[in-house]
Amino acid sequence: MTSHPNANTPAGNLQSGARLALLGMVANVVLATAKIVAGALGHSYVLIADGIESALDIGGSAIIWGGLKFAARPPDATHPYGHGKAEPVAAILVSLGVLAAALVIAVRSVQEIFQPHRAPAPFTLVVLVVVVIIKELLFRFVDRIGRRLGSTALKTDAFHHRIDALTSIAAFIGISIALIGGPPWQSADAWAALFACALIGANGWRLFNPALHEILDTAPQGEIVEQVRAAAGAVPGVIEIDKCLVRKMGLEFYVDLHVGVNEEMTVRAGHDIAHEVKDAIKQTNRRIADVLVHIEPAGR
Repeated sequence: MTSHPNANTPAGNLQSGARLALLGMVANVVLATAKIVAGALGHSYVLIADGIESALDIGGSAIIWGGLKFAARPPDATHPYGHGKAEPVAAILVSLGVLAAALVIAVRSVQEIFQPHRAPAPFTLVVLVVVVIIKELLFRFVDRIGRRLGSTALKTDAFHHRIDALTSIAAFIGISIALIGGPPWQSADAWAALFACALIGANGWRLFNPALHEILDTAPQGEIVEQVRAAAGAVPGVIEIDKCLVRKMGLEFYVDLHVGVNEEMTVRAGHDIAHEVKDAIKQTNRRIADVLVHIEPAGR
């Protein structure tokens, strides 16, 4: 009988994450269209730039969605450890897209500063208020789920929503200054777009860094290593814990452990202890997919 992933399994969590990414993609389509149209009709370059950034988020959400769907595939002959690395790969691709968008919009913003243009229309402020509210709510929801699942890709997608909210706030300030200050301050719209680019670039790097560490199998932060060592050390017959290596693969963890036992113990007894250690460790955290236990004589 074929088992189907549920909400309590890593595969089920990845499927849930993919649905969240799809929700974000739909939201970005609607909001990007609204901002670009409002920016064009209201003569606001910062709103158009903000809309372009949201449009790029559509591609980012699509990559996150595809990465999570691929990562949810079960292990097979060519990928015995599963497909979990697709998740941080998707996060890296999206963060690189964010950095590229920041650079492109920044160049265009500088050009707009030195070109005369009409003052933005007041109705563009209403559009931005609605966008900020929706994006901040999306950020809080997706970030909470991403943290609960331990998903780098979902947390990346969540920060996309936060970045969009921040750029929209910058756009609101820039348009407000341009409207209140009159002709001498009309370039505030473009200066706001430039400031938004700085926020986009900084957050792009913030998203890139953890995904890169995960790709490089950097040791996970937090209490998981201590939990593993404590669980193994509590098994009867275990004298010492030598090496304890943990790596993250998608939403799951894989553990390599060296356990010291009495050197006069039989092979059968050592084998039984290894299985007890493995079971004890897997019970500490349901995200631990497998444990490789190496038995060796204590004190050597």
